[in-house]
Formats: sequence, C-alpha cells, structure tokens
Amino acid sequence: MKFQIQPRSIAFRLIVAVLAIELLSSVLVVVLSYGYERHIHFHAFDVMLHGRADSILGAVQDANDPGDNVMLDQADLHVPPEDIYQVWDENGRLLGRSGNWKDAPDWKTDGGAPPSHPWGDYSVVSTNGHHYRMLRIQGSRTIDPGEKGGGKVRKVTVVYGSQTGHVWHIIHSAVEFYAGGSLALLLITGPLIAWLLHRGLLPLRQLAALASQVSVDSWQFAPPASARTTPELAPLTHAIESVLQRLERSFIQQKTFVSDAAHELKTAVAVQKSSLQLLNMKRRTPQEYQAGLERCLADSLRLESLVADMLTLARAETASSHPEKPPTADLNDCIYHVITQLETIAALRNVNIAFSDPIPDKAILNLAMPADDCRLLVSNLLLNALQHSPPGSTVEIRVTREPGLNPPLADLAIQDHGDGIPAEALPHVFDRFYRGDPSRTRNTGGTGLGLAICKAIVQQAQGGIQIASQPDPAQPAQGTTVTVRLPLAP
Repeated sequence: MKFQIQPRSIAFRLIVAVLAIELLSSVLVVVLSYGYERHIHFHAFDVMLHGRADSILGAVQDANDPGDNVMLDQADLHVPPEDIYQVWDENGRLLGRSGNWKDAPDWKTDGGAPPSHPWGDYSVVSTNGHHYRMLRIQGSRTIDPGEKGGGKVRKVTVVYGSQTGHVWHIIHSAVEFYAGGSLALLLITGPLIAWLLHRGLLPLRQLAALASQVSVDSWQFAPPASARTTPELAPLTHAIESVLQRLERSFIQQKTFVSDAAHELKTAVAVQKSSLQLLNMKRRTPQEYQAGLERCLADSLRLESLVADMLTLARAETASSHPEKPPTADLNDCIYHVITQLETIAALRNVNIAFSDPIPDKAILNLAMPADDCRLLVSNLLLNALQHSPPGSTVEIRVTREPGLNPPLADLAIQDHGDGIPAEALPHVFDRFYRGDPSRTRNTGGTGLGLAICKAIVQQAQGGIQIASQPDPAQPAQGTTVTVRLPLAP
C-alpha cells in the first residue's frame, strides 16, 4: 500500500518554517539563559564562599602555648549554621570544624583535599543529605612577630562549603521564566504570523482567480493593482499577460487560418464542381469534353497546390527549433539550385536574374536550417519577385555576411523592379491567404501562403524577414526588396 504525501500550500509551509525557526530560537534562548544565569549566580556564590572562608582564616590566632601553635577562635565566628567548614595546620592537626560536619570527608592533608575544579579550587560534594560547593584555601599566621627574626610562620588550610540548593532554585526559576515567556510569545505570534501571511498572499490569490476566468471565449485579463505593485508578483503578472496575449493572437490566427482555408478549399471545389456540372448539362462534342477536363485538371492542380502549401506551412510552424543534430544548408548552393529551376519561368516572362556571389568561401554561408527549407524559402521569394516584375526588368539577388555578431549572420536580399506594394498592404503581406491584388494573384496561381511560409521558416531558424516597398507614381520601377537575415551554423 502506497502513501502519497499531500501537497501543502505555500502559506502552510511558510508558517511551519517561521514557527520552527521561532521554536529553535526559543530553545537557543533557554539554553543561553541557563548558561548565563548559572555563570552569574555561581560567580556571586563563589565570591560569597571565598569571603566566608577568609573570615574563618581570620579567626585563626596564637594558641599561647610553649609550642607556638595556632588555634581557631570560634567565639567570634558568624557563619550560617547550615554551612560546613574544617581548619587544620601544616602538621595536619585539626584546629576546628563546624558542628554539622559529620559525613563530609576528613580532608586533613593536601592529598585528602577536595579535587581541583576547572574554575579554581572548588568541588561539589554530597553530605548531610545536601549538595555543597566546597572551597579550599591556604593561608598563614605569624606567631610573635616582635621577636628576633620576625616570629614564626604557621601555614593553615581552610575548607569551606555551602549548600547550592537555593542557587539552583534561582537558576531554574529564571530559566523557567525565559521558557515560559518564549512559549507564550510563540503562541501569540503563531496565529499572528498565519494571519499576516494569509493577508500577504491575498494579491496572489486574486491574481489566480482572475487568471482562472480566462477562456477561449473571454481573453480579458485585468490583474489587480496590488499584483502590479508587489515586486515579487510583478514579473509573474507580466509573464501571465504576455502568455495570454500570445495565446490569444495564436488562437485568433488559428481561427482565421481555418476559416480562410475552408473558404479557399470551398471555392476551389465549387469551381471544379461547376465545371463538371457544365459538362453534364447537355451532350458535348469530344473537343468540348476535352476542354472541360483540362479546366477540371487545372482546378485540381490549384487545389493540390493549395493543400501542399497548407501542409508546408503547418510543417514549418511545428518543426522543432532545437533538434538533436541541427541540419545545415549552404545558402549559395540553394540560390544556384533555385535559379536553375526557375530559369524557364524567368525566360517566359522575359525577366533577367542577376546573382553574383560576393563571398568566395562558401563554407562561411552554412545556415542552421534544413536544405529543403532553405530552397523553399529562396524559391518562394524569387518566384514572387518574378511574378511581379515587368518584362525586360531584372531581379537582383545579393548576399552579404556580418561576422561581427554572435552568432554571425548572413543577409539575403531579393529586389524586383515592379510596381511595388501599397503602404496599406505592407503590414499584411505575411498574413495567411492575404492577396494585395486577388485577381492578379489568382492568375499567377498564388494561394496567399507563400510569404507566410517564408516567415515561418525564418522564425524557426531564429532569423528575421522584412519587406521594403515605397511605390512612387513618378518612379514606377522602384519595386520591392525582401531582406532575410539568418544565423550561420557554428
């Protein structure tokens, strides 16, 4: 049985992350407060402990005996009754101890003294049912300092201990205060953070709600002002707008293409149908049947050409722009191949084709595109120029290279000297099925897809195409120039 992890919202993950950080911060605060409070209170405790041990050392006096020994005067000692202490001299003779010193070790020599603590001569022992912090200090007393030689020096060792229970109680109380405060702060800030994040993500939810309303019937998308002014959402808003605009243009283009294609196919079929109906209306002579069949064949050829152009356009628009093995095509070879194919048409129209290769090294003109696409591109452009050139004129083909760019580019320019294209028609020359002069185009057999196919091929090759034409009645032979810029293969 498999268990799937349920996806969590961004708000939930942010809330969990913030609360986890707060929880870790609270634990860190508690740990640091424990260390700080322990250091501060035990430092004060050690100072107090040292002061009381010094008071015990100060109570050591001359015993006034023949051996010049010392004694502990306990009459003037004022220490808490729960504290314990023990004093002995350098000979190991016990000078005195507290009355509650019962189960504590008898540290009379250096070897029996409390072990050294990392912070000093401190240690912790358990005796009398309590925990004591012990301090061991050494001092000296001078007997009869007025005698010759400055008197006799006697060394004294004092071990003093005090209960640590109240210190730990203070430390634990402080740590509990910090822990309780952190927990209360976490309980207060948790819902507040959840509310703030929920409110902060409101522009994102509004943006998603508006984007979900977009459909093929309604492309209206007006993002809220909060999404545009929020730095994190502004790029997403712009991206959604751009995508929807491109989708809308593509959808409208597809609808237009389907409508125009249906219209073109319907017209071609209707023409062919009318030719057959005309033949079938009455008995015809063999010559009339032959002429009718020739008209039907011509209509079928036009229909076949239209379907072929539609398939070519679809292939050019859907071809992968990043194939595993990018094909290459030599631009000069493609031009020479197309010129050879169209020589007959140029001769029938009495139009000359002028092409001089200005770049002797053909290897530098390898285009990053299939050879078939390159030939189709040049063929459509050159055929279009031949069809719109008056008899006796010349179609000029020029090729240049721009090596300073990355990647380097090749420019192909095809110029005719016809009547040119009206300014109002220039923005639409690359539209599918567009004809500036329908009657003239139908006479030349055009389908209105030639330039659309050229644009699709150039775009797939990551290039650019443009048409310049400024017809002038005073200069009727100015013509049209088509310029194609294509990247060269590495």
